Parts: sequence; structure tokens; C-alpha cells
Amino acid sequence: MKEIVRIGIIGMSGRGSGTMQMLLSMPDVEIKAVCDLYPDRAEKAKLRAEELRPGTTVAAYTDYKRLVERNDIDAVVITSSWDAHGYLAVAAMNAGKYAAIECGGACSTDECWQIVRTYEKTGVPCMFLENCNYGRQEMTLLRLIKDNLFGEVVHVQGGYEHDLRHEIAYGHENRHYRYDNYLNRCGEFYPAHALGPMQKYLNINRGNRMLTLTSMASKARGLHEFIVKSKGADSPYAEADIRQGDIVNTLIKCAHGETMLLTHDTTLPRPYSRAGRVQGTKGIYMEDRDSIYIEGLSPNHDQWQSFAEYYNNSEYEHPLWTEFRTSGVTGGHGGMDYLVMRAFVESVQMGVEPPLDVYDGAALMAITPLSEESIAMGGAPVAIPDFTDGKWIKRGPAPKSKYALDTVNFDLFGV
Repeated sequence: MKEIVRIGIIGMSGRGSGTMQMLLSMPDVEIKAVCDLYPDRAEKAKLRAEELRPGTTVAAYTDYKRLVERNDIDAVVITSSWDAHGYLAVAAMNAGKYAAIECGGACSTDECWQIVRTYEKTGVPCMFLENCNYGRQEMTLLRLIKDNLFGEVVHVQGGYEHDLRHEIAYGHENRHYRYDNYLNRCGEFYPAHALGPMQKYLNINRGNRMLTLTSMASKARGLHEFIVKSKGADSPYAEADIRQGDIVNTLIKCAHGETMLLTHDTTLPRPYSRAGRVQGTKGIYMEDRDSIYIEGLSPNHDQWQSFAEYYNNSEYEHPLWTEFRTSGVTGGHGGMDYLVMRAFVESVQMGVEPPLDVYDGAALMAITPLSEESIAMGGAPVAIPDFTDGKWIKRGPAPKSKYALDTVNFDLFGV
């Protein structure tokens, strides 16, 4: 077991900088190098890391190849723009370093296959950093599903419903990548926040798989109106032809008959939501109501009860969160950022596969280009590749740990 995990980070904008600072709060982690295409970002990150860990020296690069070739790095955390995730993960694995990829869809299914084949060739793991898998509500739902409180799960849904108009519209000014994607592509750009937990609810890649999807996109109006209002009708940005529809819905069919519905909604005014829903033969959960109904367990027939009654109850809360709240919740997005990164760090320490592995990541990332294909063909069904090459039928759970997402290992918590 490694006592100290030595990490290099590629991509030092907002997400990368925040991730670096969180990692530096962990006494068993050292940051050896940072990298960004923009020299000022790389240098700023270097100075900040050395400030947080006095007496250490952190290298700063603009060429990722120089970072991954270092002999004093165990793992590479990739927090760059979406279109770089694939080749950066491949480079890290080929160099013998564990890779961790931040959220984002792929540009092609071939990119996903490259990641999978590199893992299979090298044996070096790659983890997809889907933090929402470790949200308190999501982990409570995972336990309820594994404990069969919902009965047989029939349908799940969720989305990325987040007003990002300002971030997208000012992408060029802020050296941010979303804007160019919205100008040139139309699809389910950000499936993982909803689909990551849903994969684990339905045992995807471990006894089940996603078979086909069909996607439809609405017209694009919200971002254009925002640009006209914020930058003026005479701005060259106001003349841009925005391809990304305001609302994109993607329906997925699974091998065992379940359905999954994803919604991407980022260019219209709205409060934030991940629009979670779980429906089974014994009950239903709805995120936007923060409500649940379990037949025979809820106190009133056909009436909602607060979901807080479950995640605030140790009989139902996932033991990882019970332990986390006892020790003191830390990290962004309500603590889930910290938990997903600990899952990665401890996998590297133990030299084992992470709880969200290369096959999980490839399946999540592939939804983006597949949805683009379906939309371009008027919502036609599109086959989802089996990145496990048939292994999903008999694949067992990931290695046993507190952070496991295929099983709830109560014995590791003394429960």
C-alpha cells in the first residue's frame, strides 16, 4: 500500500484549481506537477500549491507529455476541456499512471474505445470522477435500491438542469470551452451527473447494459436571447448560429427492459436541478419534490412523505455518509467532491480498480456522440456499444471498499 499518492493535474482553470486545493487538504497526497495550455494558469496553480504546502516544489508545464513522463507521479487527474479528456487519459495510462477523468461527454465513440483498449493493453486503471454518485441523496437511494425497498426498478430519470447562459455566452472572454461546443454540436453534452448514479442503480456493466437510445432536441432560443440582452444586438456573438437545442431529451433502453430518461437543459432561465426519479414495483422517489412513496412503508396510502426522513435516518442512510457526517463533511458540492476524490486516491493507494472504472466511464461519455447521431437523424434509435465485449453478463462487483457503488459493504463501517 502506498502511504503517499503523488499526483499531477492537467487543466488548471476553475475546476482544476479547486480540485488541487482539495487534494492538498489530504495529508496522504502530494501534488508534484500541474499543467495547462495557458502559461499564466499553470504558473498560478504552481504558486498556489507551494503556498498551501510550504517547502514543496511543484513543476508547471504547458505540455502534458512532460508531466505524464515524470517518474515521481503515481496518478494523473484530468480537469481539462472535454475534447482533451480521451487522449490525456490514454497518455497517462500508457505512461503507467492511474488516470482520473472529470465529467464531460466524448467527441466520438472511437475516443471511448481508445480509452478502453488502452486500459486493456496496459492494465492501468482509469476512473471517471462522477461526483454525484457520492451525493448524500444518491447514496441513500443506492442503499434503498440494494435493500429492495423499491422492489424491481422499472424506470429512472435525471438531468443536468442548470442555467449556464452567462458561463456559455462569456466563454471566449473567460477562456472556457462550452461556447464553441454549443455553436457546432447538438446533443446530450453532460449526461454523467444523472446517468452515473442511474448506472449503479441498474447494475450497468455488471449484469445489465444500455442497449439503445433515441434523442430529440428543441429549437435553440435561450442563449441567443441572453446574448442579445447582455452583449447587445450588434454584437458579433448575436449573429452566431447556435446549434445546441435548449432542451435535449434522451431515452435509453436497457438489456433487462428498464428505461432511463436524461434531460439536458442549460440555456433557459431555471433553478438548478438534477431531476432525479426512481420508480419500481414498490414505490417512487422524486428529487424536485424531495419526496418518496414506498407502498406499505410510507405512513399514508398514496401520499408523499419527505425523503429527508430516509437520508436523516441511519436505518436507511448509506453508512459512508453516516461516517462522513460524524467526522465532518468537507469539500465542494456538499461533500461529494471530496468523497469521489478519496475513492480515487484510496484505489491508487491499494493498487486496485476504482469504483467507477473504465467501462463505466466509456459508457457515460459515449452518450454524447450517440445522442448527436440520433438527433441528426430525427430521433432515430442508435445502438450503444458494449464496451465490455460481453463481460457485463457475468462481471462481479468492483473491489470491496467503503466507496463501492455496486454493493453496500456494511462490515467495513462496523455496522
